Amino acid sequence: MAVPKRKMSRSNTRSRRAQWKTAAAPLVACGRCREPKLPHQACPNCGTYNDRAVLDV
Repeated sequence: MAVPKRKMSRSNTRSRRAQWKTAAAPLVACGRCREPKLPHQACPNCGTYNDRAVLDV
């Protein structure tokens, strides 16, 4: 197993971690009301999923 020979400084560690970024969640249009929603989730606006009403809105 690989083990580092020297301790990595705090500034090097933080500058390496600064490159980690989050991506925006992909949104798709609802099939019934055309509102943006998360894929594979019930629409929070009209309550449908896969062209069926699954939530009481």
